[in-house]
Amino acid sequence: MTHQLALPAYYNDLDASFAEAWNVVEAGVTDRKSPAHTPTVGTVDTDGTPHLRIMILREVSRDLRTLRFHTDARSDKIAQLEHKAATSVLVYDAAAKAQIRLSGRAQIAGNGDVADTAWSGSTAFARRCYMAEAAPGTPIAQPSSGLPDWIEGKQPKEDQLADYRGNFAALLFQADRIEWLYLANAGHRRARWHWDQTQNLWLGNWLVP
Repeated sequence: MTHQLALPAYYNDLDASFAEAWNVVEAGVTDRKSPAHTPTVGTVDTDGTPHLRIMILREVSRDLRTLRFHTDARSDKIAQLEHKAATSVLVYDAAAKAQIRLSGRAQIAGNGDVADTAWSGSTAFARRCYMAEAAPGTPIAQPSSGLPDWIEGKQPKEDQLADYRGNFAALLFQADRIEWLYLANAGHRRARWHWDQTQNLWLGNWLVP
C-alpha cells in the first residue's frame, strides 16, 4: 500500500502559489543554503547570444518587484544591460519542489544611493574581488585571481578598498512576469503571472505543466 504525502495548502490555490513563489525567492537573501541565494541570471548580448551566470541574491522587494545583485562595473553584462535590457532569473529549489522563472528588465546602478549603500553594506572580503587589476573576462597568460599580489589571500582594509569603488555596481532587476512550477507525484502544478501596468497589479492563471 502506498502512502501519498500531504499536499501543501497552495497546491490548488493560485494566490497562495504566487505568495509561495515569492517566499522561495526571498529566502535566498538571508539563507545562504537556500538555492535562491545563487540563482541563474540570463542576459542577451547585441548579437542575440544568450549568456547565463550564477549570481548572489542580495536583496528582494516584493512590493517593488525587484531583485538586487552585485557585479563588476567592467564586466560584459554592463553593455548587455544598457537601456533596461530583457533579463531573466531562474531559481530551482529541490526541497521546495519548485522552479521559479522571473522575466523582466534590468539596469546597472554604478553611482547613487543604491550603489553606495550596497557597497558599504558588503563585507571587506566580498569587496576584495573588485580590486582586480583588469576587467572580468580579460585574457591572461597564466591562471590568476586577477588581484594585485599584495592583497592576495588577505582581507583588505577600508582605506585600501576606497580606490576600487568605481569597479563596483549594483544590478537591479524588476520582474514583469513570474512562472511557477510545483512538482508533485499527485500531479504537477504550473502557473504564470504578469504585471498589468494599467491596473498596477499581478494577473495570473494556471498552465498545463
